[in-house]
Amino acid sequence: MEEASWIRKMFEEGCDLKARCGLENVCDFSLGNPCLEPPPKFQEALESVVHGRFPGKHAYMPNAGLMETRVAIADHLTREHSIAFGPEHILMTCGAGGALNVILKALLEPGDEVIILSPFFPEYSFYADNHGGTAIAVKTGKDFALNLAALEERIGDRVKAVLLNSPNNPTGKVYDGESLAALGELLRAKEGRYGREIYLISDEPYAKLVYDGARVPSIFAAHPHAILATSHSKDLSLPGERIGYLAIHPSAPHAKELGNAMTFAQRILGFVNAPALMQRVVAYLQGVTIDVGWYQRKRDRLCQALSEMGYSLVKPDGAFYLFPRSPIDDLEFVRELQESNILTVPGRGFGAPGHFRIAYCVDDCVIEKALPGFCAAIEKYR
Repeated sequence: MEEASWIRKMFEEGCDLKARCGLENVCDFSLGNPCLEPPPKFQEALESVVHGRFPGKHAYMPNAGLMETRVAIADHLTREHSIAFGPEHILMTCGAGGALNVILKALLEPGDEVIILSPFFPEYSFYADNHGGTAIAVKTGKDFALNLAALEERIGDRVKAVLLNSPNNPTGKVYDGESLAALGELLRAKEGRYGREIYLISDEPYAKLVYDGARVPSIFAAHPHAILATSHSKDLSLPGERIGYLAIHPSAPHAKELGNAMTFAQRILGFVNAPALMQRVVAYLQGVTIDVGWYQRKRDRLCQALSEMGYSLVKPDGAFYLFPRSPIDDLEFVRELQESNILTVPGRGFGAPGHFRIAYCVDDCVIEKALPGFCAAIEKYR
């Protein structure tokens, strides 16, 4: 509990600040909670499903999910990755968090290690711990790129998986195809050395939120032991609906056994199955995405303004986070910003002290209102 998420800590402190100062007077960049509404096609699909009259709409289903939804996702992934997916490779989950817990429950033996890349989403270490594993953080390189030398040094005989997050939370970094291919070669070499599979797990809820014509390279092109975990929390702005899925590489040597293990894990972990209504809705929405330009405009405005003020930052490739350097201790600087009623999250919560995270999935007026406070804070410590 003492090591619980800094994101939630700052969000809860923000609730207290809003109660004291008034909601309209606080600039809250703490939580990655999209304020962009779902696309119109979502409302159309939702109304169609809700008003449809057919037996079993709310009934139990196979733990892997509704067949028609899994077929729709498999067809979509086949087009996206140029690999033939079938419904047997898809498991509908309670968001990406549910997917990752199902994956790790199925894969891990007590004492197994899971490599995570720093900076990382804070819950990853807890997810590994949930299932008897240990999360091992490996620092990324310049501009938060993959550090293959560091990974080669750290991947030993206890490593069962490498967990990526691209675009990354909190940096917005998209790992390029060349680096992923090199990582795949490294994992295959390590598998040969240690005589065990090492899985490449990619957490991609932000995969459709990329800018400047970027694309997230296919994880399945990099390694045969690849598993994708994702959700529609961000690309359809549905975080509260907890609807996501996992996908197993069709050519994985033990794809059938993996599917069976993860389906069993879904049941015994208590998820049972992903929400029925949302499964029916998203079956109609594969390939539909919110207006990504809405986030890109906010990224560009903040990056330009903060850079001109003197902040050091890497322009993100995707997602909706900035991760600037802090001019002083990151927690102290976050407290300084709170003096101007600006809520951010210290980098230590992501395994990267010396930075702080800004979640810019907010209205434009919040950004504009916060700029004078950001300027005053950096001027004080320049």
